[in-house]
Amino acid sequence: MDPSTPRGQRMPRSERRAQLLGAAQAVFVDRGYHAAAMDDIADHAGVSKPVLYQHFPGKLELYLALLDENCETLEGLVREALAQPTDDNHDRVAATVQAYFDFVSREGAAFRMIFESDLTSEPQVRARLDALELSCAEAVAEVIAHDSGIPDEHAMILATGLAGMSQITARNWLAAESDLDRDQASALVTELMWRGIGSLPMVGGERTEPARG
Repeated sequence: MDPSTPRGQRMPRSERRAQLLGAAQAVFVDRGYHAAAMDDIADHAGVSKPVLYQHFPGKLELYLALLDENCETLEGLVREALAQPTDDNHDRVAATVQAYFDFVSREGAAFRMIFESDLTSEPQVRARLDALELSCAEAVAEVIAHDSGIPDEHAMILATGLAGMSQITARNWLAAESDLDRDQASALVTELMWRGIGSLPMVGGERTEPARG
């Protein structure tokens, strides 16, 4: 509960919704979906349960709203990394890897709701997670196919691998509490990826140069 917000205090609907989502995320991350209760979330937010139900008709709807918000955040970070104004594809790879490391490092452990959800058997949750994975991979594949001229199907396979490696290594780095800082860990993963992706032919017959420095 936010100590600056007294229990029962009225606030704009958008602010109240954000407050409730923040409380829900804390409870879901700490206890998992199945062990969390609406009573727990209301108590954490410092509101009555009827106030919580005014915004979300049930626990699943609350979870899905929070999942949508977090999926949108990750997709936005990936697309922003790919859209940066540079002709250096090494920089694009580095920015994309960094996007995953930045996401897992965000306060509140939002990544757990996407990559470690205990509700993946729920069709509505599975559909959102699959859509996020596809959207991120498609965004990466579009850049690979455009710059290399390889078939879209090949680009999609590579993009799926790059996205998967990024999120798995980012989560492993966080869980291991490594002495490497975030930028160092991200740079290591980038160089591993670049040794492969940097060797693809470029449109016009040129090849990228995998060696850096």
